[in-house]
Amino acid sequence: MSSRLLRLQPAPHAEHDLHGLYLAHELHRLGAPGRPLVYGNFLTSLDGRIAVTNPVTRESAVPEHMSSDNDLRLLLELQAQADCLITHGGYLRSLAAGRLGNVLQVGVQAGAEDLAEWRREQGLEPQPDIVVASASLDFPIPQPLQELGQRIIIATGADADPARVDTWERRGMEVIVAGDSSMVDGDALVSILARRRYQSLYLLAGPLMLATMIHSGRLSRLYLTITHQIIGGTDFTTLYHGPQLRLAGRLDLRSLYADSVATTGSGQWYAMFEPRGA
Repeated sequence: MSSRLLRLQPAPHAEHDLHGLYLAHELHRLGAPGRPLVYGNFLTSLDGRIAVTNPVTRESAVPEHMSSDNDLRLLLELQAQADCLITHGGYLRSLAAGRLGNVLQVGVQAGAEDLAEWRREQGLEPQPDIVVASASLDFPIPQPLQELGQRIIIATGADADPARVDTWERRGMEVIVAGDSSMVDGDALVSILARRRYQSLYLLAGPLMLATMIHSGRLSRLYLTITHQIIGGTDFTTLYHGPQLRLAGRLDLRSLYADSVATTGSGQWYAMFEPRGA
C-alpha cells in the first residue's frame, strides 16, 4: 500500500500518495531535442551528510539507517523518466563489489515492476542509455548492463590515458571526450548528449558531477530527500564541496512533501528545487 504524504508546498496543504508522486512531473516531456532536462537526486541528513567514510575500510557509503523504502521508490520514479542515466566509474566499482544496489535498470527491483510498464505506456525505450563519466577509465561493466543490452557511452577528459581509451574501444565501447582536462566537464557533456537528441538526463554521478552542472548552468532540477536525522562523523561527503557558488547556487523551492512513516523510523521531507531564473 502506498504511503500517504502531506504536501507543504505549493499551497494548499493536502494529502498525496507516495506512489506516482514524481511520475506526475513528466520529466521526459519537459526537455526537447537539443535542450535536455538535466536533473539530479540526493539523500541528505539534517547535518548535510550524503555519505560517511568507514574509518577501517576507508570506503564511503550511505549509512543504512538513512535509507528508506519510500526514498528508493521515488529515486526509481525519477530513473524511469530518463532516456539517459549519467553515472561514474566509482559507482560501477562499488556495484561490482556488492557495496551498492543496482539502480541502472528500470522495473527490475522488487515492487517497482510497474515502472517498466509505465515506461512502455509513455513510448520510451525499455531501458535508458548509460553514460559513464570517468577520468581513470578504470571500472568494470556490470553483468546486468550487458544482459539487457543497454547502450553504454564512456565519457572522459582530453587528458585521459590513450592506452585505456584504446582498450575500451577495442572492446566495442564508444568513448567521447567531454572536457579539456582529465575530468568530465558537465557543460561539454550535456552539449554532446544534446546533439544526440537525448531529452531527459538523470544524474547518478555524485557531488562532483552536480558541481560541474551547477557551475555551467546546466542543472534543471534538484530533488532532495532530507531525512530527519543528525548523522555526525568527522569524515563525510556532503552535497557540494568547492569554490563558493554565489548567485549560481541560488535555488527556488518548487515542491515539498512531508513523510512521517518512513521505514528509517524518522520522518523525511521530499523537496524539489529549480535554479533561480529557470
